[in-house]
Amino acid sequence: MGPGEYLEIYDSHAHYDDKAFDSDRAWLLEKQLPLSGVRCVINMGTRLLTCASTVGLSDLNPYIFAAVGIHPEEIDDTLPENWLECLRVWLENGDAVAVGEIGLDYHWPDSAPRERQREVFAAQLALAKELNYPVCVHDRDAHQDVLALLREYRPQGVVHCFSGSAEMAREIVDLGMYIGIGGAVTFKNAKKILRVAESIPLDRLLLETDAPYMAPEPYRGKRCDSSLIPHTAAKIAELRGIATREVLEASNANIRRLFRLEGRVPRASAPSPLAY
Repeated sequence: MGPGEYLEIYDSHAHYDDKAFDSDRAWLLEKQLPLSGVRCVINMGTRLLTCASTVGLSDLNPYIFAAVGIHPEEIDDTLPENWLECLRVWLENGDAVAVGEIGLDYHWPDSAPRERQREVFAAQLALAKELNYPVCVHDRDAHQDVLALLREYRPQGVVHCFSGSAEMAREIVDLGMYIGIGGAVTFKNAKKILRVAESIPLDRLLLETDAPYMAPEPYRGKRCDSSLIPHTAAKIAELRGIATREVLEASNANIRRLFRLEGRVPRASAPSPLAY
């Protein structure tokens, strides 16, 4: 990058309704992120309450777009019987651009039973298919069952915070989906994700933060936000032997395409110089 060149940051997966942002959310979203060049954020719902707050954030901030869905860690006895109809209303009203964050999580022993997780995931895949929305998929220690359901429903969408093998990534891509990569690719102990990041087609890559989690090096362990995306892009560019800008621009174009955002992303008020 030379002097006077600028970046535009798109983040395909964040959680700005998280309590980690309670102390400075308005200032961060209204001032700091736009001044850092952040032009687009897809903010995830994880349960009905956060879906509502996510839709609210998108109403208040024109560069934030909502996804609504039930996360596998949020499947419990408090989930009302009409949960799927609630998601349908938001989607049919045009309040969201995707169904997410949805999927399977077999990591925690006290999570919902696996059969129930698969049932809720499948119902949301079917809803997304019916209403023609992309999905944002969570997969933790559940690769085979996630793949089986993606093969069955063949949704548009992305497997976010990808943790599978390069072989699995190729199958996801062959299904017509995208691979979401965040700060983990910069971690010193990263292995599988490095092979994925250097091998998947650039037109199937989405950059993400999972903010406030998964901050890239050198900010690992600190609160993450969308302005840190260029650190992830720089690592992927290094692995592929290309310019950081090329990675950013490819991901931005992919995000616009997947979530159908052409003409909807506002112009950044003050893009930030690329200094990574």
